[in-house]
Parts: sequence; C-alpha cells; structure tokens
Amino acid sequence: MHDDLKQALEVLRKGGIILYPTDTIWGIGCDATNADAVRRVYELKQRDNSKGMLVLLDNTAKLAGYANDIPEVAYDMAELTTKPLTIIYDDAKNLATNLLAADGSVGIRITEEQFSKELCARFKKPIVSTSANSNGEPSPENFAQVNEVIKAGVDYIVKFRQDEMKNPAPSSIIKLTKDGQVTIIRE
Repeated sequence: MHDDLKQALEVLRKGGIILYPTDTIWGIGCDATNADAVRRVYELKQRDNSKGMLVLLDNTAKLAGYANDIPEVAYDMAELTTKPLTIIYDDAKNLATNLLAADGSVGIRITEEQFSKELCARFKKPIVSTSANSNGEPSPENFAQVNEVIKAGVDYIVKFRQDEMKNPAPSSIIKLTKDGQVTIIRE
C-alpha cells in the first residue's frame, strides 16, 4: 500500500487522475481543487459537468473548508453513520467550480476505508470520487469489472485491493440545508 500511496500522491499533485479503491466502489479521482484535472475526469467518463461529482475527505474537521454554514447535525451524522454517507451541502467553497452541481452544491463523504482515508490525509485536500465507469454504463462492482477505456484513460491505477471480489453497496446520499433540513436522496 505504501508504494501505491506514494505514486497516487505524486500523480494527484501533478494534476493527474487516478483509479483507486474507496469505501464504496472503485473510483476515478483527482485533486478536487484543480479545474483542469476535474475536466479530464468528466471527459474520461463522457459526462456532462452540470451533474457535479462528490469528494472524499478523511475527517469531519476539514468540512468547514469546503462548504459554508454547515449545520451541527452534519458532524454527528458523518461520525455516527454505520455505512458510507454522502452529504450534499448547499454552498460549496474552495473547490474547482466545474466540480460543483449547477446550484453550487457539493457532495462530501468522510471515508473510513484504509487506502482512501490515508490518501486524503496525506494529500491534505479533497479528492474527487466518481464511479469508474463511462456515462450510462453500470458502475463496476470490483476492479475486474472496470472498463478498459477507463483504465487506459487514467494516469495511475492503484494496485491495492485489485483482487477483491466484493460487491460493495453505494453510499447513502442526503441533502442537508443550512437550517438542518434533511432530504434523503438514496438510502
């Protein structure tokens, strides 16, 4: 894992994109503050940039750096959840603007998975995490199901966990307004 972290960090710092394991499925990632890197991810996925993509952080202490007016309940939800939870915040900041949804919101998930958590901690910035598939194709359930076009389009493929054949569940997704109102998007 150490060599993978070193290589992935080098690629992220240079504005590249990676294919890496997350707390849900294999993801395509890049520096969430780098608009050129984000654009490359959209192009690889053949996806319209008005849909936005989520980002991973390694701990809740970093939330305030990337969303304004975070309700206190967000910290409780992120820390108490028993499965991966993506929270959509209304007013994103300090992220590439082409990463955000059309309304300026962003989905943020605090990862507890070993590799992605350590990668976020060492990178010290949020990392894009979007499913490793082209627009309209099903999300791969494991590394073996990742399309060869996706593999060929990234700058680095993490080796850690490639042999796992689990079928991980996607994260729950909720939208949380500044006043603490919760809307469940996906359970």
